[in-house]
Amino acid sequence: MVDNIKIQVINKSNNELPKIETIGSAGLDIRAFIEEDIILQPSKYCLVSTGLYFSIPIGYECQIRSRSGMAFKNGVIVLNSPGTIDSDYRGEIKVILMNLSDESFIIHNGDRIAQMVFSKYYIPEYEEVDILPNSDRGNNGFGSTGQN
Repeated sequence: MVDNIKIQVINKSNNELPKIETIGSAGLDIRAFIEEDIILQPSKYCLVSTGLYFSIPIGYECQIRSRSGMAFKNGVIVLNSPGTIDSDYRGEIKVILMNLSDESFIIHNGDRIAQMVFSKYYIPEYEEVDILPNSDRGNNGFGSTGQN
């Protein structure tokens, strides 16, 4: 079962609100809101406006992630993926896109440029100790899981 949360939104764009494209999707597609096309050159990044402003309930965050099709087909990703929008942020949602391909990529107004996933988060309580409990892995680091 999926829990729903209520997000207050101001939409200053001429685009529809972010939505899921299929019933089982976790990510809601977010669209560019730009007056002129952006030509994103190879190995460069840019900040893309969405025209959206959110009030996210405390205890939740909004993660901005790459769209897998755009990453695979065009080599364009969300640079700080996943980027976090905190519940106390009230500014415009903007997306940092990076072109990892060898070809220019054109962003048009209304293009689906990223996806948003809303997640509950937890604030830890710390308990300082002198020794941590043992585990099978111990302090074995990078690349150590699944090794015999």
